[in-house]
Amino acid sequence: MAKLVSKTYGDALLQLSVEMGKKAEWLEEARGVLTVLQENEDLAKLMEHPNIPKEEKVQLMENIFKGRISDELVGLMRMLVEKDHFREMESVFDYFIDGVKEQLRIGTAYVSSAMELSENQKKAVLQRLLDTTDYVSFEMHYQVDPDLIGGMVIRIRDRVVDSSIRTKLQKLSSELTKIQLKAGECAS
Repeated sequence: MAKLVSKTYGDALLQLSVEMGKKAEWLEEARGVLTVLQENEDLAKLMEHPNIPKEEKVQLMENIFKGRISDELVGLMRMLVEKDHFREMESVFDYFIDGVKEQLRIGTAYVSSAMELSENQKKAVLQRLLDTTDYVSFEMHYQVDPDLIGGMVIRIRDRVVDSSIRTKLQKLSSELTKIQLKAGECAS
């Protein structure tokens, strides 16, 4: 159900943003809304409280966001609250953000490396991604994972490129185990 809600409302908002030429503007506003929602647990508790009438919840949303973001986004938020979909609001905005980023050809890359990468290494990784994908820019997220031993793992959407030493050692170990099993079978 939540996936259907996020797709339905996210697609509608995406289509409207295209028609009105507001993709980039609403992308930033949607990110701001997500930040507010994620950083304010008390707001979520209020919005999900069963004893607070919908009218008060709608008024609260309008008090927080009206005049700060576009009327269309406030209207979407009002509709989600009125239809008891506040819980899915974050996923609606996530869906919309992902859709806009795809249309603008902005990729999101998660890079894990065994050690902190230098600025030159980060630039090289970014350039390599730009050269090998259809994206025109990337939002880069770097993480240090000492368990990788060396190399790096890069994830873009559902694609993963793993050049870590850890994975190479695991593959080598697996192949050696197969060789040992075959050798044991031959000896029998």
